[in-house]
Amino acid sequence: MGKTATIVGAGLVGSLWAVYLSKAGYKVTIVERRPDIRKAEITAGKSINLATSDRGWKALDTVGIGDEIRKMAIPMTGRMMHDLQGNLSYQPYGKEGQAIYSVSRGGLNAKMMDIAEEVGKATIFYNEKCVDADLVNGIVYTENTETGVKKEYKADVVFAADGAFSAVRYNAMQKLERFDYSQRFIDDGYREILLPANPDGTYPIEKNALHIWPRGRFMLIALPNEDGSFTCTLFMPMKGEKSFESLKTSEDVSNFFKTTFPDFYNMMPDIADKWGNHPLSSLAIIRCYPWTHGKTALMGDAAHATVPFYGQGMNCGFEDCTVMWQLMQKHKEDWPTVFEEYQILRKPDGDGVQDLSLHNYLVMRDHVSDPKFLLQKKIEAHFSEKHPDKWMPLYSQVTFSNIRYSEAWRVGQKQDEIMQNVMAKFPDIEQKWNSEEVEKEILKHI
Repeated sequence: MGKTATIVGAGLVGSLWAVYLSKAGYKVTIVERRPDIRKAEITAGKSINLATSDRGWKALDTVGIGDEIRKMAIPMTGRMMHDLQGNLSYQPYGKEGQAIYSVSRGGLNAKMMDIAEEVGKATIFYNEKCVDADLVNGIVYTENTETGVKKEYKADVVFAADGAFSAVRYNAMQKLERFDYSQRFIDDGYREILLPANPDGTYPIEKNALHIWPRGRFMLIALPNEDGSFTCTLFMPMKGEKSFESLKTSEDVSNFFKTTFPDFYNMMPDIADKWGNHPLSSLAIIRCYPWTHGKTALMGDAAHATVPFYGQGMNCGFEDCTVMWQLMQKHKEDWPTVFEEYQILRKPDGDGVQDLSLHNYLVMRDHVSDPKFLLQKKIEAHFSEKHPDKWMPLYSQVTFSNIRYSEAWRVGQKQDEIMQNVMAKFPDIEQKWNSEEVEKEILKHI
């Protein structure tokens, strides 16, 4: 019979993990609740463009498919800030040559499904809604959403990569005794807006940057697409005086953009007409434990759904594949041992990426336009350049390294504490930010 595996969810993590399993000789079956998205027109919607960084590329390159994905990815070397007057300021993400890469979620998902079938030799069954799972015996029970036909899929191992509101977790794992689960919705929601390309197909704003309009309680971001357009996402409170709830009419929407994001409004004066094109969506952080039971393991958002403010949700899910793969080699596919070490190792990093994501929301929303904060980051970058063995900025730890998320969060908090002390010690820090005196003070605290 050979080795068999069932993956629930043909999303990004499920599709990638199919390639890994096939490399290890498994016959892979994927069951997917949705119809085949490749047969539908892919547009921006409830998606948020993805930003691929080092962890994601490592997972893709390990199975030799990174170059295929690079063809559809656009490098963004830094943040481009838009203030109320329309003035631009640029903050590089890392050192020369370092970038994160914008990629359309729908486009990437379609490509990953192609790769799962062609490279991973996986068979994908669509419209198969998971209604239950026997975690111990490796059985997934489904019902076809079109025909109502019920099926069961049995395999040596089962991987639930079916997203934040995982059916496997909900129908089976959450019924286990002593299963920890928490779901926290943040106050803010998001709505996508597609900023079209110029009539000649060129980009209306700088292509190789992630654009941010930080406005305290509101934030608009824009990531480039291959066709010259930008997928823009507005984050703001769901309820309150200035909130999604308060934008009731087309006039409300127009006035809000005109006064809050005037340069964006000038590029898209018909924003009110396009407002309803995409749904209003909520943002949640989901924590749970254990991640494995019997022959079944949770991967990606099913285990550690986060908010999108560090651009690490997909990268973290892909890193689950990297870690699970390393443990398969280490323990020669002794799955009970692999699963136990996987959850012990990855749970702190799932928590870590969630802590980092919430922290970075405040940074992007409130601090990126604060001169004091920008000076602090400038000092950190300068110090890091002189002492790379002693200091790597938090953003670089998360985005341009494979340091564990939990470790990056711990070190990042310590670094912030040091910098707060240093900033407070020198009232004239603006004048002497790159002085020996400041450098010595930082060294003293390390």
